Amino acid sequence: MPAVRWKNAPDASFARPRRGRPLPDAQGQGFEVPLKGDGKANGSSRRTRLRALADGSVRESGGEVAAVDLGSNSFHMLVARESGGQLQVLDRLREAVRLAAGLDAQGRLSAAAQARALECLSRFGQRLHGIPSQRVRVVGTNTLRRLQHGEAFIAAAERALGHPIEVISGLEEARLVYSGVTHGMGEAKPQRLVVDIGGGSTELIIGRYQEPRLMESTALGCVTHTQRFFPDGEISKRRMHEARLAARVELEFVERRFRASGWDLAIGASGTVRGAWRVMQAHGWIGECITREALEKTLELTVRAGRVERLELPGLREDRRPVFAGGLAVLAAVFDALGLREMETSEYALREGLIYDLLGRLHDRDVRHRSVEALAQRYGVDRRQAHDVERTALKLLEQAATGWQLPRTDSQRLLAWAALLHEIGLVIAHEGSHRHGEYILRHADIFGFSQTDQKLLAALVRLQRGKFAESVLDDVPEPWRTPLARLAILFRLAVLLHRSRTPKLRLPLRLEVAGRSLRLVFGRGWLARHPLTREDLEIEAQRLAAVGYRLRFE
Repeated sequence: MPAVRWKNAPDASFARPRRGRPLPDAQGQGFEVPLKGDGKANGSSRRTRLRALADGSVRESGGEVAAVDLGSNSFHMLVARESGGQLQVLDRLREAVRLAAGLDAQGRLSAAAQARALECLSRFGQRLHGIPSQRVRVVGTNTLRRLQHGEAFIAAAERALGHPIEVISGLEEARLVYSGVTHGMGEAKPQRLVVDIGGGSTELIIGRYQEPRLMESTALGCVTHTQRFFPDGEISKRRMHEARLAARVELEFVERRFRASGWDLAIGASGTVRGAWRVMQAHGWIGECITREALEKTLELTVRAGRVERLELPGLREDRRPVFAGGLAVLAAVFDALGLREMETSEYALREGLIYDLLGRLHDRDVRHRSVEALAQRYGVDRRQAHDVERTALKLLEQAATGWQLPRTDSQRLLAWAALLHEIGLVIAHEGSHRHGEYILRHADIFGFSQTDQKLLAALVRLQRGKFAESVLDDVPEPWRTPLARLAILFRLAVLLHRSRTPKLRLPLRLEVAGRSLRLVFGRGWLARHPLTREDLEIEAQRLAAVGYRLRFE
């Protein structure tokens, strides 16, 4: 599948068993967690899930890893560790922050919602204290995607947590949800439909085994739908009908493609689905699966209550009550649109997918590398030229990293990605190809990449040549602006020095940096034998001088 598309039980392991094959990482290959068991997604799997060995036989234990999901309704944190070949849950925290309820039509977040979020994140931050940043992933979903001018809030949230926050696209959220739900399910019923109804969006995914193949993220959520159709708490038959119909209309564009694809198994995840499932079970209407008949009975009971505060349903958690009606309408619309008769439920979702994705990165199986490779293939990149530019860019970084205080690992990764993709804009036109490349990278859905990842990569590609347009850095997170500007200078030099496209060109050069000054030293007589390079460096010195950097060469 192409990697780009346009447009609390603290001792329990949540890793599912494998059946005759390695458990894949987030895109269906590579990372192995050897386990045993039946691998089903329903309540049977919950009963058979492996627990930590109580006899002390586990002698090897990895460090803690953590995932934080900043959802539109609830914030979740999961802390786990690798132990004896399985993932063992150490801690779970969940708080109903209802961030989406504080977002107005202009994308501004209310002071009350910000306060609720920051208080929660301070508590999460205490638990995360001491876990290295490279072993923690924090992602924001629909509400943070819609947030306008939220830099100050994001910065405050990062301080409260002690870790950076990645805002991810709807399709990246869908990919991670699918990974969390289907990881290690085995080979039975390989074609899987996964539905995740969150606070501000609903993700629908069809995949085969652990590989997602068809994904959509829709603007339907339990918080936003409740605000729209039950704003004053009144629940009437007419309002519920309108809410269900409106959600069905929103799903109309996915209906034909999803039905045509088909599935062997439908699985629902996250709070709305699990909340409805608990209510149905508490009434004795179902076993392990949500059925259409039980769903209609639950809708009838909800309407009969008349008001949100009178929703006294067995199995319904207090913090789920305020958004239950809206979420139930969305769930009913999913059943209607896809013609579902029943749906299994999963206690796993985005945060588990984040853990698996994080482990892939820690074990050098970063899905982002495969996404970049897929883009390079799609746009017919000249790999020889890309590798030559990469080699020189990394050589310059090695000599400048200390003087410029550049984060080595992140810088190496960004420069390598930029080198491989810096010419993708040529597929549109040579003139302005760097701008075309920037546009592609800003607007593509690239698996594994957060919005910040894409902004950084797109900025490097945009700044590879021509005027050094500082405005490109305006929407880059403030802590990255100076480091990225300096990485862009190194990258510009690497691209410039390989303008001749001479295969495997080895450049006899040394770079010295101090503050805003650079000095390039070439081998004796080299520049005299390469007059075009000398002229390009003279022009580059003028362009850098315009933004306050001094380039000398000899």
